[in-house]
Amino acid sequence: MMNESPLIPLFERWAQERPEQITPLPESGSYRRYYRLTGATRSAIGAINTDRKENIAFLEFSRHFKQHGLTVPEIYAEDIEHDAYLLQDLGDETLLSRLTRLRGHGEFPTDIIPLYKTILGELPRFQIVAGRDLDYSVCYPRAAFDRQSILWDANYFKYYVLKFAKIPFDEQALEDDFQAFADFLLSEEAHFFLYRDFQSRNIMLVDDVPYFIDYQGGRRGALQYDVASLLYDAKAEIPQPVRGELVEHYLQAISRYLQFDRPKFVERYHGYALIRMMQAFGAYGFRGLYEKKAHFIQSIPPALDNLRKFLDSVTLPVKLPALMAALRDLTASETLLALAAPPLTVSIFSFSFKRSLPVDASGNGGGFVFDCRALPNPGRYPEYQHLTGKDDAVMRFLQDKPEIGDFLAHVFALIDGAVNTYQCRHFSHLMVSFGCTGGRHRSVYCAERLADHLRERGVNVALRHIEQGRC
Repeated sequence: MMNESPLIPLFERWAQERPEQITPLPESGSYRRYYRLTGATRSAIGAINTDRKENIAFLEFSRHFKQHGLTVPEIYAEDIEHDAYLLQDLGDETLLSRLTRLRGHGEFPTDIIPLYKTILGELPRFQIVAGRDLDYSVCYPRAAFDRQSILWDANYFKYYVLKFAKIPFDEQALEDDFQAFADFLLSEEAHFFLYRDFQSRNIMLVDDVPYFIDYQGGRRGALQYDVASLLYDAKAEIPQPVRGELVEHYLQAISRYLQFDRPKFVERYHGYALIRMMQAFGAYGFRGLYEKKAHFIQSIPPALDNLRKFLDSVTLPVKLPALMAALRDLTASETLLALAAPPLTVSIFSFSFKRSLPVDASGNGGGFVFDCRALPNPGRYPEYQHLTGKDDAVMRFLQDKPEIGDFLAHVFALIDGAVNTYQCRHFSHLMVSFGCTGGRHRSVYCAERLADHLRERGVNVALRHIEQGRC
């Protein structure tokens, strides 16, 4: 199928070479499909999206933001008639994956706070500076975050969360509250660029420099929405004291561009945080509970916790009795938690084929076993023999080998499919093992990469390097 893809001639015209490798990237929250195309000397990300208006918005916004010196991906080539375009390959590390790696299973890592501050310092350049002369006529599906946008999000939440969770509510009373909530939100100044999906998954890190993606849903709107999107991102689980510190940093950043009423700004900020959480919940309900996509199902428990803490700490200056009652009932909903499924744990092992295979302690009799011995072996070189697949030098060696990326792409596809099935069937354990000759380099590296991939999806991972434990 990819042999007929419009991405191939696009890549050939841009790179002046054929792609040697075309690797599908993990699915996102949209119906766009992304691929990494790699040639002998160049690589790019290819996008296929049949929603042409959305493509036009992304391409126009990208060019506009580049003109303002913002760090967004460069557009290499486009074929609007065939719904395809090529853009700069920014690697695989996102703010969320960095946060997940640093946190592990512990507390929120304070050493990532300066990075969040850098990102929040860049946000006003999108909203205020680039927003001044942006062509809002290409915005899609709405030119502004207006009453229609708010009611779409509110009803998205009603139908795909409240009704799925069987939360009782009075239809007319809830509709009245949605209208009152929209009135409250729209009382704020709203002539800035609203990024819409300003969240940790949409911020790439390249040599510690943040790059911004996925702004094609942007439109005219209020400043508060995007900072709330980032700081109330359920997967990030930012503690309230840190969130307060980051909001203050953002307020200082925008004060360099305009004067504003700080108390009023904070009041509306909490309102926009709530409508953003409702929109995110709607996505989790539609993509997860309705379409049965595991990544979105796994987002529901942290989103519930996020909402519960918000309701316990914030009082909005607008009366919304029906909405607040439904939200309270939602946070205590056993139906929703049951729908979200019990957590799956994936046990990942690296081992040496010179010894026995890892033992499955779950009683399920084993799982996937991947043979890494056909991959390039750093252990054949003296400078790598004393290292492992967790050391930077070995990681760089393996990352530079295209067959490693191809191998892992197939592994990820197989394991993602299994995880989706296991979660939908409420299984609690999956085992994956990687073996190589000594259990030191290739198997360790592949086990680490799969663990990172699954943790970014929100899957519980238990990782063990058997040969390292023998040391």
